[in-house]
Amino acid sequence: MLSELIRKRRSIHPPRFNQKPIPREELEEILEAANWAPTHKKTQPWLFKVMHSEKSRNELGNFLAETYKSITANFKENVFQKMKSNPQKSSAVIAICMQRNEDLLPEWEEIAAVSMAVQNMWLLCTEKNIGTYWSSPKLISQAHTFFELAENQRCLGFLYMGYYDEEPPNFERESWKSKVEWI
Repeated sequence: MLSELIRKRRSIHPPRFNQKPIPREELEEILEAANWAPTHKKTQPWLFKVMHSEKSRNELGNFLAETYKSITANFKENVFQKMKSNPQKSSAVIAICMQRNEDLLPEWEEIAAVSMAVQNMWLLCTEKNIGTYWSSPKLISQAHTFFELAENQRCLGFLYMGYYDEEPPNFERESWKSKVEWI
């Protein structure tokens, strides 16, 4: 049931992944789910760059670590190592990108559509017991060089994915009633 999947969805970080490969067919099904997200004026602004091979994930890790090192005034070795190792610990990493026509819609609408596409992927991953974590590090603005993005494209973050063994802890939320005002 969808309501159960929504409640079960969690961020599961790469150190919890067990290195079991995610078959390409699973990734394709997950990407197909993203494609059914709502989008104003049917712009479908999402653009995904999939790093599935060990080589591409290692290249991403090296890029993230070296970029962090070059732009950070307050360098921390543990952050450098985390930037490098998170893609390596994942079975797949999807760069969450957006392509847009500035004359058609406001940027926030396109970001919302991309976010809904990611939510579709995340819910399907939850159903398939694939751990997922969306990371948008400060250096995300540098990602266009790694992915050779066009001027109308930008990277919004990385979706780290992998199977996991231990169930994630339950997370209590404040009641929805405290966040709703009936008018």
